Amino acid sequence: MSVTTRPVPDPPHSALADTVLRRLTAEYPAAADPERAVGQRAYMRDVAPFLGLTSSVRRSLSRAVLSGVPRPGEADCAAVALRCWQLPEREYHYFAVDYLRRYVTYCSSDFLPVVRYLLTTVPWWDTVDLLAAHVVGGLVAADRDLTADMDAWIEDADRWLVRAALLHQLRYKQRTDTDRLFGYCARQSEHGDFFVRKAIGWSLREYAKTDPDAVRAFVAGHRDRLAPLSVREALRTVGP
Repeated sequence: MSVTTRPVPDPPHSALADTVLRRLTAEYPAAADPERAVGQRAYMRDVAPFLGLTSSVRRSLSRAVLSGVPRPGEADCAAVALRCWQLPEREYHYFAVDYLRRYVTYCSSDFLPVVRYLLTTVPWWDTVDLLAAHVVGGLVAADRDLTADMDAWIEDADRWLVRAALLHQLRYKQRTDTDRLFGYCARQSEHGDFFVRKAIGWSLREYAKTDPDAVRAFVAGHRDRLAPLSVREALRTVGP
């Protein structure tokens, strides 16, 4: 059974998460900018409400929130992430993503169902892409048995899981499993969704920094099936 067929539990009890969420829900709203929030929500296609924090302000507040807080265990990571996801404003989701990026090495393969929930709940590229490349990618790199889950995700009806499967090796460079990279791109080459087509091109373009000839050869062999967007993205930095 793949790991992500298991149900995601309610947020586990975590005194650390209690501290983080108490600080977070005091610090973030105090710096809210309602006028900026309107524009941010529109830019993100109304996926969620915003508090109106700029990235620099949000990161500064996050450092204050985490000041003196101990390193988490896996249950703490799950509690922080799931409780942030229960809050409507998008900045809380960004905090959770940044937190998991920082502490993914403290999580085991059993954490993947939590990440799947985050990928498929209030999903948009702003959270999906970072979770895929940094959190899913980190978990799979640490436990290659999780490639079975990636093989399932690439076939899923949910476009965001497909995108995550395509992007999870984005930072692997020489460690890239090229059979899966090219196999996934070929499997979804005729997918009708913009975000999947874009992810195909992006994953190929990133690997082209490591092996441009292999990417050129793949595109040449599949050009009749790949969307023009995927081809343009794949060859953007290396040419035909």
